Amino acid sequence: MFGTLKTLITGVNARAEEQVRQIYSIELIEQKIREAQDGLKAAKYTLAGLVMRSRSEERLIVTLQERIKDLMLRAGEAMQGGREDLAADAAQAVADLENEIGVRRDTASRLESRILRLRASVETANRRIIDLKQGAISAKAVKREHDMQSRLGRTISQDSPMDEADALIKSVLGRDDPFEQREILNEIDEGLSHDGVADRMAAAGFGASTKTTAADILQRLATK
Repeated sequence: MFGTLKTLITGVNARAEEQVRQIYSIELIEQKIREAQDGLKAAKYTLAGLVMRSRSEERLIVTLQERIKDLMLRAGEAMQGGREDLAADAAQAVADLENEIGVRRDTASRLESRILRLRASVETANRRIIDLKQGAISAKAVKREHDMQSRLGRTISQDSPMDEADALIKSVLGRDDPFEQREILNEIDEGLSHDGVADRMAAAGFGASTKTTAADILQRLATK
């Protein structure tokens, strides 16, 4: 029982999440693009730091090479001047500096490899963000069109404002004519009171007319 309820709750939550994603799809797209831009910005800072370290290593290597060149000249002069002790000290210093240059060249090589990989990643991410921005523009246009179609669909669907207006028009046009209704009511009242029986019989030729007619007036003029 608990497993069934858990499954139902999970399904309801999934549908609710999907509805939220559809309603706020554009906002979510823009948020994800901002997150991607933040990641790209951080990657650029990292790349800049690696490039600075690589350039620093290259400058140090050049400086060490100049020191080696200077010490080698001094060591040669010391040898010529009979100061083998100073020449030996210079030789040891040159050996230490050359070893340091080797270490720094290894470091610079590793930095260069990292720079190349990170630069490629930055360029790829930048192109993808550009594509995403263009896609977001298209998505906004499509969503606006869908929203307009949805509103139009609600307008022309059943129970829409158009249907309500049409029903009101039909209601007004279908109302009974109050004057005609009054005449019919008078006829009904006359029938109930029998006031019209004598008129109908007079019209049929039985007895004198209860009302003066146009024929009576013409007959009266003829006899003068």
